Amino acid sequence: MLGPRKKIGEILQEWGKINDKQFRDAMERQSKSGRRLGEVLIASGACTQADVAKALALQFDMEYVELDIGTINPQVMEMMPDAMMKEYQIIPLDYADGRLKVAITDPLDLESVDAIRFRLNMDVDCVLAAREQVEQIIASYTEQSESESVDSMLQEFTATDVQFEDRGEEGSELHAEAAPIIRLVQLMITEAVRMRASDIHIEALSTRLRIRYRIDGVCVERDAPPKRLQGSIATRIKLMAGMQIEEKLLPQDGRIRMKLDGEDLDFRVSTLPSYHGESIVMRILRRESINLGLDSLGFLPDDYEVFEKLIARPNGIFLVTGPTGSGKTTTLYAALNKLNTPDRKIITAEDPVEYHISGINQCQVNEQIELTFQRILRAMLRQAPNIILVGEIRDIETAEMAIQAALTGHLVFSTLHTNDAPSAITRLIDMGVKPFLVASSVQAIMAQRLIRVLCPECKQIDPDIDLVTLRGMGVTEEQLTQATFFKPMGCPKCHNVGYRGRLGMFEVMVMNAEIRELAFKHRPLAEIRQAARAMGMRNLMEDGLIKVLRGITTLDEVLARAAKDPVAV
Repeated sequence: MLGPRKKIGEILQEWGKINDKQFRDAMERQSKSGRRLGEVLIASGACTQADVAKALALQFDMEYVELDIGTINPQVMEMMPDAMMKEYQIIPLDYADGRLKVAITDPLDLESVDAIRFRLNMDVDCVLAAREQVEQIIASYTEQSESESVDSMLQEFTATDVQFEDRGEEGSELHAEAAPIIRLVQLMITEAVRMRASDIHIEALSTRLRIRYRIDGVCVERDAPPKRLQGSIATRIKLMAGMQIEEKLLPQDGRIRMKLDGEDLDFRVSTLPSYHGESIVMRILRRESINLGLDSLGFLPDDYEVFEKLIARPNGIFLVTGPTGSGKTTTLYAALNKLNTPDRKIITAEDPVEYHISGINQCQVNEQIELTFQRILRAMLRQAPNIILVGEIRDIETAEMAIQAALTGHLVFSTLHTNDAPSAITRLIDMGVKPFLVASSVQAIMAQRLIRVLCPECKQIDPDIDLVTLRGMGVTEEQLTQATFFKPMGCPKCHNVGYRGRLGMFEVMVMNAEIRELAFKHRPLAEIRQAARAMGMRNLMEDGLIKVLRGITTLDEVLARAAKDPVAV
């Protein structure tokens, strides 16, 4: 008689892939999100997709296979249409005696297997593979045909003499709904998503149309269609985003929702009239981003422990500072996800609401109807929340309302645009907030930046690391001896960039009696920074250097994201 089937969490713990804390945190997030435990563990960075796939294979008594595009049989792949592989996320591996051997990613997805049997009219044997490997194989196998279709489409547009620009609004709309334009825009979006881009930039220049994707914070230029398709592409995107296609002289905002490669995606679309035509930016919002665990943001262990204690406080203000695109929103959403339990009421005021989180009341600022941060905050306090998120403190009124909420027993999260953590205190006072209110309400301030992570597949040891610069930045000889430094190389998995993904650099300043006294007396920034350093605060540069010493990123990347400030050292 067969014994009870082991749970996937127990298997991963037995293998030493996760520890007790990671397992408990994953179970907690699973109960809130309703997702499978394996998906939660992968999203938090506790283990890899391959680890989960191997555990599932053991759990369901299936064979596990490692996939590589070089070992795939093209003749067997041709037995299944590309669309079917994409739809069901299944790869044919071998065919013998009338039976097709396929790699699947979910042992419980019996409907897809039955559909394959029915549509191909043959018996199917299943083995298990990691989802990431299956997706990469399918993308690699179909990339060539898709690239050819894009090339042929652009050649078709280049060869034709049909003009799109001067046909008026009715003609533009007609062509925007024509099949070639629809296919071109869809392919552009698909390519950007598969390259892990965060934004698509479509810019109207004097003689050409420029298409750029922002990948890991860096803009990469792609092949662009002819200039004369500018109006048709803009109109097509406006139609998808629910904008007014006839309005070309005023900025507009819209939103697109679609499912791509099995993933639900939101696109925040913004148009801006420029001298040579409308400029369009499409921000790609992946819903999985808000499910990141705190432990996957890039905190060093001591900062992670401090951060967890800070967000567990019952009241006060916690500020996250940094420039636009430094990951402040992701960090705050990760904190809210951690705190989002049935016994807490959480309300947010955002401009705009980028991600919708189940169980949280989210309000969007609308200046046109005078629904401002201040007005939402006043209404919030009558809703008896435990935790409040204010998207950004922009003025004295918002700052004073947030402080009032903190002093009346609420935990308040917000963001501020300053270069480092100590600067936030002087910024609030310069706004007009009374120093004693800042000193009494602010619990902690955290500055952050995002740095690119070296691609694990292609990074190589760097024998030419600049040791002189490292020594000048305070790195000891012992640290240099123990460290292994790497450099980016480039491979297909990172699109020949050498980096894949990003992590945060953090500077956490917890308010103590001395810093509160300095804030109360409105002392200069240098004194506040010195007191924070004496307390043990690690600045952004030092945090980044530790990640360089651990082989996570490069010195050039840290220097580019956290410019050395002599005063801050």
